[in-house]
Amino acid sequence: MSTAVTAHETPTVRPEAAEPEQVVVRHWTVPIVLSLFALLSLGLFAVGAPSETATFRISAPGDAVALPDLSADPVLWGWLLTGLLIALAALSWLTMRRTGRVPGWVAGLFALAFVAAFLIWVIGSADNSTVFLTGLVAGSFALAVPLIFGSMAGILAERSGVVNIAIEGQLLSGAFTAAVVGSLTGSVWAGLAAAVVSGVLVSWLLAVFSIKYLVNQVIVGVVLNVLVAGLTNFLFSTVLTGSAGMNRPPHFENIRIPVLADIPVLGPILFNQTILGYGMYAIVVVLWFALFRTRWGLRVRAVGEHPKAADTVGIDVNRTRYLAVMLGGAVAGMGGAFFTLVASSSFSKEMTAGQGFIALAAVIFGRWNPIGAFFAALLFGFATNMQYVLAILGTPVPSQFMAMLPYLVTVFAVAGLVGRSRGPAAAGTPYVKE
Repeated sequence: MSTAVTAHETPTVRPEAAEPEQVVVRHWTVPIVLSLFALLSLGLFAVGAPSETATFRISAPGDAVALPDLSADPVLWGWLLTGLLIALAALSWLTMRRTGRVPGWVAGLFALAFVAAFLIWVIGSADNSTVFLTGLVAGSFALAVPLIFGSMAGILAERSGVVNIAIEGQLLSGAFTAAVVGSLTGSVWAGLAAAVVSGVLVSWLLAVFSIKYLVNQVIVGVVLNVLVAGLTNFLFSTVLTGSAGMNRPPHFENIRIPVLADIPVLGPILFNQTILGYGMYAIVVVLWFALFRTRWGLRVRAVGEHPKAADTVGIDVNRTRYLAVMLGGAVAGMGGAFFTLVASSSFSKEMTAGQGFIALAAVIFGRWNPIGAFFAALLFGFATNMQYVLAILGTPVPSQFMAMLPYLVTVFAVAGLVGRSRGPAAAGTPYVKE
C-alpha cells in the first residue's frame, strides 16, 4: 500500500550539520620581536650610521680567481636595509592577522638584512674598516662544526622521544678521550674512534636511566653533564697536567680538492676541509634522508610521536629509542673530537663552553629537521666568530657584549623567531608497555 503527502502536510527537512568554525590562535611574538629589531636598526644603523666606508675583501692574495673588494656606504645602506626591515615587520603583522602565522621566508630575510646592516655599521665604526669576508664566513663554518654534530645528536634522540640534554657531556667526553687516546697512540683515527665510543657510553647512560628506569630525562641529562665535566676536570688536573705526552694529540690535515677549492668564497669553505668537516655535510644529508625517506626513519618518528600506536603495529618502541639515542651519542662524540683533533692543540677544562646547549637550541630553532638545524647552527657559529673578528677590528661595541653575542642570538632565535614550534609529541615521556 502506498502513502501520499496531503496538501496540509509538509515534508520534514533536516537541517544540515553546521561545520565547526575554525579558531585561529595567533601568536604575536614574532611580529613584536621583528618590530623591536626594526626600531633598533632605525636608531642605530640608519640615524647613527658612521661616516667611514665599510670594505669587504673577498679574494686573498694567491687566489686563482681574484674578485674586487665590495664597498658599502653605511649611511645609504643603513637607511635602505632599515626600510626593508620595517617593511618586513609590517608584513609580519599583516600575515599574522590574516593567516595566523608568519611565513618562514619573512623571518629569514629579516635576519639576513639585519645581519648585513649590523656588519656594515660595525665595520664602518671600527678602527680598521676592512674585513676579509671569506675568512669571516669560513671561520663561522669552522666554529659551527661541533654545533652541527651536537644538533644532529639531539635530533636523533628527540625524534625518537628522548630529550637529549646531555649533548654538552657527549661533546666534552669526546674531546677528552680523543685527546688522550690520540696522544697515546699517535693516531688521529684512534682518537676519533675513542671519541665515538665515549659519546656512545654517555648516551647509553642517558638511555638506560630514562628508558629502562623511567627517570626524568631532563634531570638525567643535567646530571650527566655535571658528571662528565667534573670527571674530565679531575682527570685533567691529576693526569694530564703532569704528563704533557698525554695531551698532545695529532691533528687531521685539510684535504684540499683542486680547482674547486679555488672558487671564491665557497671554495675554501666546501672544498678545503678536514675529514670531520666533510663528514659534517655528509651526516646532515644522510640523517635527513634516513629520517624522512626510509622505513627506519618512519619508525623513529612514529615512536617519538605516538609510541602506543607504533607498538600496536609491531615496532619495538624502547629498542628503537635505545638505538637512536646511542647513534646520536656516536655523532656527538665525533663533534667532540673536533675540539682536540682539529680546532685546538690540546684538551683544556670545560673547553666545550656550553656549546652543547647551543646545539640543543639549534635543534629547536631548526624545528627538529637536520637541514633547519644545520642553518641554525651556522647562525650561532657566525655569531661566535663575530665576537673574535670584531674584537680584532677595534669596534665601539663593548667587549662584554661581544662575549654575550652568541648566547643572545640563541635566546632571541629560540624565544622570538621560532614561533609556534612543536617538537615530537612523546618527547620526554617514557613508554611503559601495558
